Amino acid sequence: MKSIKLKSRPEGKPTLSNFEFVEEDKTLTISDGEILLEAAYVSVDPYLRGRMSDAKSYVEPFKLNEPVHSGVVAKVLESKNEKFQIGDYVSGMLNWSTQQVSNGEGLNKVDPEKAPLSTYLGVLGMTGLTAYLGLTEIGKPKKDETIVVSGAAGAVGSVVGQIAKILGLRVIGIAGTDEKIEMLKSKFGFDEGINYNTTKDMKSAIAEAAPNGVDVYFDNVGGPISDAVLFSINQFARIIICGAISVYNETELPTSLSVQPFLVKNSALMQGFIVSNYAEKFPEAIQKLAGWLAEEKLTYTETIVDGFDNIPQAFIDLFEGKNKGKMIVKI
Repeated sequence: MKSIKLKSRPEGKPTLSNFEFVEEDKTLTISDGEILLEAAYVSVDPYLRGRMSDAKSYVEPFKLNEPVHSGVVAKVLESKNEKFQIGDYVSGMLNWSTQQVSNGEGLNKVDPEKAPLSTYLGVLGMTGLTAYLGLTEIGKPKKDETIVVSGAAGAVGSVVGQIAKILGLRVIGIAGTDEKIEMLKSKFGFDEGINYNTTKDMKSAIAEAAPNGVDVYFDNVGGPISDAVLFSINQFARIIICGAISVYNETELPTSLSVQPFLVKNSALMQGFIVSNYAEKFPEAIQKLAGWLAEEKLTYTETIVDGFDNIPQAFIDLFEGKNKGKMIVKI
């Protein structure tokens, strides 16, 4: 059995030296009410970086010398829990371990017949829920409005843009390569794309792409890109703060525009969220997402890396933009 533990807290960008691989030659046994799980797919996500620091946040930081955990799809190998049978697949927050014992709490059964297992970590999992609930609950999108999505080629951003198109909005995506911009338009149906790495004046590029202004901004990145969007927001604009990957690895306090004048001048709303705020709406949201997926109104892109030992590197690669869509490790 292998596990990956957090050996040290990253300073700046995480490195492989922050992680420790532990191999134990032992057979796991289960008691009444427990199940033995074997990992099948592991999700790596930018928010995990925050949990590797010991700063105060909305969730407890990871403990040093203990396994890191994230979204995992696992197979039930043994069961002494009446809710789970051998051969079932489940998803939930689990350790970065090839095998582990669980009491079943917080785990949901997933059906490989209805959709590929990896989608339960992506478009039919936390990714899809984050996109749908952030957009609908805070963004309150209306037909014919304009939305800008940053980190648009990432897991959440690519789903946000598609949902916005389904709801009748004009969709502009910001990403970091021409290849990703092409994918946004050809695969996900975005109306416009802006490559922030080759655009010298983001403020002008956004104004040009959104001649009628920006009604909704779904922010996955923070930093200078988000500053540039503020100059184009309309009256009563809604700004959804989902993430800030551009500053997660900063070791000094980043400088940024003062947002207050933009918000006051436009009577605009800016709200951060974590998806668990809307936990009671998860079943309804998953039903909606699954319906769109079945109708082929929604598609997805995954970057699947093979091998348990590659989990830390796949996580680090997120900060280099090496993923298209959801980054998943297949065990």
